[in-house]
Amino acid sequence: MDKKNALRAGAVTAGSALMMLLMTSPALALTRDDGDDPGPGLSIGETLGLYVALPIVLFLVITGLVMVLDKSTDRPQKQA
Repeated sequence: MDKKNALRAGAVTAGSALMMLLMTSPALALTRDDGDDPGPGLSIGETLGLYVALPIVLFLVITGLVMVLDKSTDRPQKQA
């Protein structure tokens, strides 16, 4: 029974991946659509800053705020 469920899960995953690949083909098109008005591209530094550095900085700021503003008292240790 376990093998049957694994086979079914694999078939569903493969089918889903295939459908996503087929549906994304227009995203790879080189022709412009009517009404397209793309802006200037991002440089490598801007891309890394926007998609790598900024999320890390936000995570660290939120973590720091939670640690600094934590008002809970230390809980007593459990004795074994």
